[in-house]
Amino acid sequence: MNFIQQAYKGKTETWMFILTALLVSGIFIINFIMFLVLPEDFFELAIEQMKSTPPNETLVMNLLPFAILLALLFILVKFLHKRSITTLTTARRKIDWGRFFFSFGLIVVFIVGSFWVSYTIDPSQVELQFDLNKFLVLLIISLLLFPFQIGLEEYLFRGYFMQHIGIIVKNKWFPLLITSVLFGIAHSANPEVAEMGYITMVFYIGTGLMLGIMTLMDDGLELALGFHLGNNLMAALLVTSDWSALQTDAIFKYTAEAPESTFLEIMLPVFVVYPIMLFIFSKKYGWTQWGDKLFGRVEKPELITNNQE
Repeated sequence: MNFIQQAYKGKTETWMFILTALLVSGIFIINFIMFLVLPEDFFELAIEQMKSTPPNETLVMNLLPFAILLALLFILVKFLHKRSITTLTTARRKIDWGRFFFSFGLIVVFIVGSFWVSYTIDPSQVELQFDLNKFLVLLIISLLLFPFQIGLEEYLFRGYFMQHIGIIVKNKWFPLLITSVLFGIAHSANPEVAEMGYITMVFYIGTGLMLGIMTLMDDGLELALGFHLGNNLMAALLVTSDWSALQTDAIFKYTAEAPESTFLEIMLPVFVVYPIMLFIFSKKYGWTQWGDKLFGRVEKPELITNNQE
């Protein structure tokens, strides 16, 4: 059984899917509606208020709801859908943490390396603001709470939505595309979108697409979880800016104004870096049958064993 078929190991009634989706994704839906209906001045005031609050307090307030919603998702999957969290995570018999740590290490090395190269070439727009005490507090908060934030996004979009939409439409390409678009919409209220323009959505949707491809090709969330966590931790710990979604006591800070969206900043990661990452994963884990895994049909298995991991 492939990753999407794992949903058949539990109850799949449509009303359960709708209820779970509304309860868990409500925060994203509310944010998107507010983004559409509220005036631009409201968000400018909200951003200014956020800047006036100590960064670590803001970070905790932003991340804590994700922990609550992730717990709610797990409870609904376990007790409403009557299936294990392992089936929401992977098609393997148990979660492969080796995959998680490889993906985590790969993106961390890439981000740190690319930042170091750019900083060495032109340090004029970046300043060192390292404060050991503040950074240690940030590090503790990040290690404790970011796993919940990226966990909710991966388990909701690439896990729950991917699986249940897949068994509804009976194919793999539609849940791959729709979860990528929903992932982008969920980030549409981020300050980067307002500062850099809607072309930033190409990055968010492209990131969702890449994470979705990783999930389907590898039959599990392990690579996506590691990649997402490594990326977000580096965004919090390495470098911050006044126009980013995360205002933190990072090691470095961009001093320049928000840049205009350019090919290098938006298109290069999506169309160059991500394909390279997928190529590395495909070689390491021996991915084959790309057409079937990304575009094939989803069939209900004849027999589902009752053994739950």
